[in-house]
Amino acid sequence: MPLAEFNIGTLKYDWDDPRVADFQNNLDRVYDIARRSPGYIWHMETEDMEAAQLDLGGPLGGNPRTASTLSVWQDVASFRHFVFQTVHKQFYDRKAEWYDLDQQGTRLVMWWVPKGHIPTVAEAMERFHHLGNHGNSDHAFGWAHLQDAPN
Repeated sequence: MPLAEFNIGTLKYDWDDPRVADFQNNLDRVYDIARRSPGYIWHMETEDMEAAQLDLGGPLGGNPRTASTLSVWQDVASFRHFVFQTVHKQFYDRKAEWYDLDQQGTRLVMWWVPKGHIPTVAEAMERFHHLGNHGNSDHAFGWAHLQDAPN
């Protein structure tokens, strides 16, 4: 069954701050690698995600420092490979440069979706809040819920 993933965080600095430049300047590169990765199905394109992030009345709250991704993968193995075995890992390892991790708490939620289903930001936020309020379940989970989760 396909896997949806949503991650969200608040940057320490504004998007145009030079301390965020390396992160911002490599987003297209990382998305291109995702698109070419085995098991990749879909992700919300940058323009649509930016609009959702900046929508004051939307589910993401309109914070201009929000950075988020919503994607669908064929299975856990393909998503795990992209996260931990491609250039994405270089940026994942640097997340503390761009995010205040002590203040953020949960930043990732995953859930199973029917084949062909494209999740919405509202659906992603519902799953995200469910995970935060109830912990790991089949409805919404993090890496620890999955067998052989990376440390």
